[in-house]
Amino acid sequence: MPIGRRHILTGTAALLTTSAARAAIPRFEPSTALLEAAKKDGGFVNYTAQIEDLELETIAAFNKRFPFVKVEIVHLPGGQLIERIKAEIGANKLVADLIDHSEPSLLRNIEGAFRPYAPPNAADYIQEALASPRIWPRITAGTCIAWNKELIKDRPTGWWDIAGPKYAGQVGMPSGYTGGSTWAWAMFQRKVLGVEYWIKQAAIKPRIYTTNAVTADALIRGEIGIGPVSFPSVMSKIRDGAPLDYIFPIEGVPCFTFADGIPVTAKRSAAAQLYLDWCLSEEGQAMLIRDLGHLTALKKAPIETVGLDPNVHKLWFADRAESDRVRDSWLADWSKIFGMRQ
Repeated sequence: MPIGRRHILTGTAALLTTSAARAAIPRFEPSTALLEAAKKDGGFVNYTAQIEDLELETIAAFNKRFPFVKVEIVHLPGGQLIERIKAEIGANKLVADLIDHSEPSLLRNIEGAFRPYAPPNAADYIQEALASPRIWPRITAGTCIAWNKELIKDRPTGWWDIAGPKYAGQVGMPSGYTGGSTWAWAMFQRKVLGVEYWIKQAAIKPRIYTTNAVTADALIRGEIGIGPVSFPSVMSKIRDGAPLDYIFPIEGVPCFTFADGIPVTAKRSAAAQLYLDWCLSEEGQAMLIRDLGHLTALKKAPIETVGLDPNVHKLWFADRAESDRVRDSWLADWSKIFGMRQ
């Protein structure tokens, strides 16, 4: 995946791109037929595991182009969201017009619930990033180590720093069961660093939170000093002036993709498709990169991706087949080691 040169955000610095770079991004132009159908729909319901504030920012950017589409979101952590989706499908009462989930494999397991779909620029996407031909990687993100600068003065360098006594009593993290984002770093740690990493980290008794967003808020409040979180969950906070800093770990950056699909039962599929087409377009992906700190599954990024240096940081993506095979047993091991319940 192409990524840009490293840019470090400090203090209240905002993410900026040059006007030339902005002008170079192709404008998304939907078909007249899709526009008219979306106007008739008027809006749609989006079931999402994305951090709620970030999804609202995405919707706001979309509505600058298409103000006639009202997006209603139902936000839940990944584990809770998939259970709701399955229950509603089982009762033939699925409300969602669009489903956005942090674990592509879980949507792939119910692939038949989604209608055939491909964005206009389907050929521009890395095929390995697709959960299935019907389910597309709207969001790609990575995990960083973030800390509260008012509490942590000794800058970490990598994963092993937060698994030893150096930051004992100051470490917090989202639960491994939160969804695809946390499963990505849990799997990375087990596969790349070894189960002994979990054992060492559990020994310093980190605080466990329900989601990345809650963990980021705990960092800002000073409830914890340091911990692994998804980069988008802290980038927006840093942009808004939070006293946070971050690094991408030198041992590797676990990356994850969300997966989006339109259910066959969608009542307002045109409005949902317009939103998904825009998000997957170069225009939409550029917004997600520039404003929210995401990466992209496009073969060529429309703008530089902030915060990653390909010469220093190795991006790590899970093998989908292996992820499906080991997920349940490895998360059970994680829970036992950290003394957690699902």
